[in-house]
This record gives sequence, C-alpha cells and structure tokens, in this order.
Amino acid sequence: MRFFLLSLSVIALSFLPGCATSPESKFYTLSAVPVVEQPPKVAQVTIVIDPVTVPELIDRSQIVTKVDANRVSIDEFARWAEPLKSQISRVLAADLEQFIPGAIVSTYPQRVDDNAYRVSVDVQGFDASASGAVTLAVIWSVRPPNRGERISGRSVVHEAADGPGYDALVKAHSRALVSVASDIAVAMRSAMVR
Repeated sequence: MRFFLLSLSVIALSFLPGCATSPESKFYTLSAVPVVEQPPKVAQVTIVIDPVTVPELIDRSQIVTKVDANRVSIDEFARWAEPLKSQISRVLAADLEQFIPGAIVSTYPQRVDDNAYRVSVDVQGFDASASGAVTLAVIWSVRPPNRGERISGRSVVHEAADGPGYDALVKAHSRALVSVASDIAVAMRSAMVR
C-alpha cells in the first residue's frame, strides 16, 4: 500500500509543472499624441529626421526601468514592438507634422535632398522608474536647407505616468516626446524667419 501511495504521489507531482505557465509577453509601441489641428492651405516644408541614437542600455527589445541609482530591471515579458530608435523617429515625425503647418517629415534621410530641414536627435536618457515617472533627455539640432546655420538645443522632460504598469509608462514616454518635438518645432520656426 505504501508503494502505491508513493507511486501515486510521484505521478501527481510530475503533472504539477505542466499546470504552471510562463507569463504572456506583452508588446508596446510609442505613439504620437494629437496636439493641434492643421490650418488649410499652407506652404510645404520638407523635414528629415536623421537616424536617432539611444543609450545601449535601452537599445533592446525589453522595457528597462530604473530601480534605483545603480540598478535597473529588464522585463523579459514587456517588450517594445519595434526597435526604440525607429519608434522615436516615427513619433517625432508625426509630432513635428502637427506642430509645423505644411510639414512633410521623413525618417529616411537618403530620400531627401538639400532643400530639407535636417533634424538630428541624440537621446541621452530614456528613463522609467518603478514609481511611475519617466525622464527623457535629448540633445537635438536643426540644420536649415542648403546647409544653413545649425541650431542646437537640449530638452529634458519629466512626465508622470497616469497609473501603474507599463501601459502608463509608455504613454508618459509618448507625452515626453511631444515636448521634445515642440522644442524642435520652436527652433525650426525661428530658422524659417531668418
């Protein structure tokens, strides 16, 4: 009888790992945030965004959050749907189209000639904390058409998440990118009136 109970226990325990499942991966993407309506009939402005640079720490598919000054968490089940560099370029392009009437923005610099405004973006920090706040630090520059005088700037944006979880952090990053695009648009408008 003892052998039977032992055998039955071993069989029951062997089925337990089959009942446990790993967490389902979730994929996230940044998005443009609607800001302003475009006025009808304005002159077209061609803008190209050069390839964006990001710190190697966040240049991965997993979402990285800061735990403290010396530690980060890399979540294997919360991932970016596409490379972060591509998302930042795409979102900045969409945001700039909202801020600059008549803007046609490309994220492929090889398709644009010297008659375009060129925007360079170097992301210095793309931090998200477990407490629900994001910080975005970006050095950017705008070069007017025909190799005009470059205008440079730095944007540091702090944005609080609307709630807990990665959904709220990703939305906060998207809102932070709107602020960066606004700073770039101000520089571009000043270059347009020179």
